[in-house]
Amino acid sequence: MLITTVFDLPKELLSTITLKNQPVRSGRETPSRISTTTSELSERSEAEDGGPAKATSCNLCTLAFPSVAEQRNHVRSDLHGYNIKQKMKGLKPVGEADFEKLIGELEESISGSESSESDEEEDEQDGAKAKESTLSALLKRQAKISNPELDVFFTPRKKQRGSGKPPLLWFTSPALPENMSLGIYRAIFTEAEQEEESQIVEIIRNKQLLPTEPPKIKLEGGVSPPDANTGPHYFLCMIGGGHFAAMIVGLAPKVGKRHTGADERSAAVIAHKTFHRYTTRRKQGGSQSANDSSKGAAHSAGSSLRRYNEAALTNEVRDLLNDWKTMIDTADLLFIRATGSTNRRTLFGPYDGQVLRNNDPRNRGFPFSTRRATQKELMRAFVELTRVKKSTLEEAAIMALNAPQSETSPSTPPLPKSPKYVKPSKEDETAALHTSQLISIIKRSKVPALLNYLSTNNIPATFTFVPPNYHSPTPLHLAASLNSAPVVLALLTKAGADPTIINSDARTSFSLAGDRATRDAFRVARSELGESSWDWEKAGVPAPLSKTEVEKREAREKAEKAAEGKAEAERRKAETERLRKESEAEEAKRREKGVGKGKKLGVVAEKTAAERREEDTRGLTPEARVRLERERRARAAEERIRRLQG
Repeated sequence: MLITTVFDLPKELLSTITLKNQPVRSGRETPSRISTTTSELSERSEAEDGGPAKATSCNLCTLAFPSVAEQRNHVRSDLHGYNIKQKMKGLKPVGEADFEKLIGELEESISGSESSESDEEEDEQDGAKAKESTLSALLKRQAKISNPELDVFFTPRKKQRGSGKPPLLWFTSPALPENMSLGIYRAIFTEAEQEEESQIVEIIRNKQLLPTEPPKIKLEGGVSPPDANTGPHYFLCMIGGGHFAAMIVGLAPKVGKRHTGADERSAAVIAHKTFHRYTTRRKQGGSQSANDSSKGAAHSAGSSLRRYNEAALTNEVRDLLNDWKTMIDTADLLFIRATGSTNRRTLFGPYDGQVLRNNDPRNRGFPFSTRRATQKELMRAFVELTRVKKSTLEEAAIMALNAPQSETSPSTPPLPKSPKYVKPSKEDETAALHTSQLISIIKRSKVPALLNYLSTNNIPATFTFVPPNYHSPTPLHLAASLNSAPVVLALLTKAGADPTIINSDARTSFSLAGDRATRDAFRVARSELGESSWDWEKAGVPAPLSKTEVEKREAREKAEKAAEGKAEAERRKAETERLRKESEAEEAKRREKGVGKGKKLGVVAEKTAAERREEDTRGLTPEARVRLERERRARAAEERIRRLQG
């Protein structure tokens, strides 16, 4: 069953899909307890199957992490910083639950953990200030509470920190394999829809959209007409490090045709725009405005340029948002990534005529890591948001991964067990060796060596590479993707390769061919092997084509190309001759005028070479002047050669 986006699910799946039990999380969590996405689930499942272990731990906080990146995030967290302060005072470190109770009464958010982790060029100084102020506020408050001489009136106020729910909703269906679950990001549902979690299946059914052609909106200066019907759509925006990218994407899939004639569905981009300005201080980090706020205004040429670029980027972004105001106001959801106070002020102001607002209930962040703000990254984020995730973990494993940390022992979680190394079998080692040899031979297009290797080692042409290559699982797929026509023809006609085998994307080897010569190799093989050898229609191969027809077509195209080249050469020669004759005729006329004028006045008018060249080119087009100058230089060169030879 082919599963695509949330808005284009198969009917048999919609009629049987049910929601799994979702674990509820409490409070704000450290990176070690962040909800596991599909990619993380797959990594952990690989570790359970015998893959390499990636676990690290923090001895100070007694916490374990599945990856080095999460361990580094923990080192930069407030929990780790607070425990360092405790150790310096000779006190015991606190656990996650105890630390949550301490910071739950503060009004300010902890450090800068809600900012995106993907953009490495963000304002690092703002985050450092926030972290220092939060820790110092916590320590000062503890000092005031412990000192009875300080007359401090304090009213604790606990601030809610998010829903505490995992980012993915998991579903199951009898139409799927028993151990397969489907995941959909919670962020694509409105707040009202998320509250009605029991009716979420019916909400998904109501969100289904028929594939349509995207609306053809003619933007005049980036502004769409007020009555333009764009259909259901999202607004996506990223800004950071001087890079800005925005996109309006329709939710209804766009239907197109592949070169094989099969239907292909893709995202319908209604409008997109990217900007980039030099605003970050290279090799030093942070924006120029952040550096000015912390150290004072610099007076170098680079700092002045960065200040100008920051103001220009702000104006460009706000002008674009104003141009897209109609489409943004009608968007179902707004996915925005803006890290740092400067970038957030650029988008959310306040300023006159602002389009985006902080209190808009449609605002969403990206529930996964993102990279630099580009059009390609926005499209990747949209696909990640709307594509249904598939997981083959059991329900108990998903519940265990999403389960909250035990409150009885919050600071001493069990360390993950290191998986045992499983030695590959002899058959797997042999298959891996054959895979490396075959790939090397195919990449070099060594047809005799390939056929000899297959026959010597008794390897069938339908051999599957080990480890599996999901894009090119067989030698025929690999040769077609590399546009190696001789190898494709040899595998089909001499080795007996099967053209009907498909890869993980349900694509045959013919659909991977990128040029006409490789596609012709499939058609020639169909002509030589006959219709009964394979199901050529299933393989997607067009009508058969013999070698003689291919050679005749190539000879005809070569002759046509040669004839066109000859005709062009003759045309250029005739044009050059015409210009030469016209130049000589004009020069003769000017000479006659000069002689007549000299007889009448008694003096022959003498002109410089520059004046003569100017008169020669007067009235001519730039192309004619270039040709005339080229002809004059050629005649001068011929004259010099004649003199040297004489």
